[in-house]
Amino acid sequence: MALNMIEKNDDILKRNPGFALDIDWLKRIKMNRSALERRAKEIVTRRTVKKQYQAAWLLKAISLIDLTSLNGDDTDGRIKRLCAKAKQPVRRDILEKLRVEDLEIKPAAICIYYPFIKTALKELEGTNIPIAVVSTAFPHGLAPFATKLAEIELSVKAGAKEIDIVIERRFVLLGQWHELYQQVKAYRKAAKEAHLKTILATGELATQENIAKASLVCMMAGADFIKTSTGKEKTNANLVTSLTMVRMIRDFYERTGIKIGFKPAGGISSAKDALSYMFLMKEELGNDWLEPNLFRFGASSLLTDIERQLEHCATGRYGVDYYQPLV
Repeated sequence: MALNMIEKNDDILKRNPGFALDIDWLKRIKMNRSALERRAKEIVTRRTVKKQYQAAWLLKAISLIDLTSLNGDDTDGRIKRLCAKAKQPVRRDILEKLRVEDLEIKPAAICIYYPFIKTALKELEGTNIPIAVVSTAFPHGLAPFATKLAEIELSVKAGAKEIDIVIERRFVLLGQWHELYQQVKAYRKAAKEAHLKTILATGELATQENIAKASLVCMMAGADFIKTSTGKEKTNANLVTSLTMVRMIRDFYERTGIKIGFKPAGGISSAKDALSYMFLMKEELGNDWLEPNLFRFGASSLLTDIERQLEHCATGRYGVDYYQPLV
């Protein structure tokens, strides 16, 4: 087993302190969609891993998942099952066959709504698995500003270590960059020590240039992560949009020295897709961005397929889905 793929990176990451809004920087941004599409296609068609290396990459992928339940019919019982899966994401017999039962593979976090924080804290006690909470009127982001700030503050007070906020898309579509900047900056302040992940809802931003500019403004305002989607849009995460955002992260790092995290979310349900995103991060940003402090998947069903693929690696056959239930 290629164990170096799944070892922890214990380097302390410097948080994004935020920077002044630089409109001139925004004006210089140009995105070539055709070139982005060619590059995204190349990642899918020319990169692959097999056998024990695939197993190592998939185990690594589990450590990058924000295991998510954001449904209107969520209940305490469902969140308890989600936490149970977080504590044992892969069946013990599969881990033993792969001889990795001592690695303590766990997802990066669980992502839930505010009302379930207390339940999750109780279920995850002693695990060090952080709780990420969606805030700011997720998924539309159109509640009164004071209400959205209060939602962040209440979530942090209740025990959330990460806050996933959603921006108001109208600011991007109208080019109101100052308004977007001030709002995200206020969210960052309200989050205090909790890490702030800003959801752009990229499927509703019309162009790659808009996505690039929105990414940069959020990073200037102090976001620790930029995230593609809520999972509720018609178009969610894809490699082309992700490449746009990742290249803005690279540009930001080269200019400021601050590493910003990236989280694709929505529609990522297969192990093959997860590997493609990991290849993207490795090739565009390097190995530092293959750690949970800088890269996450927002997903609910992805873990099921990864577990099936790991069972195939261990036994040579696929188990049916209900052998790897999530919630």
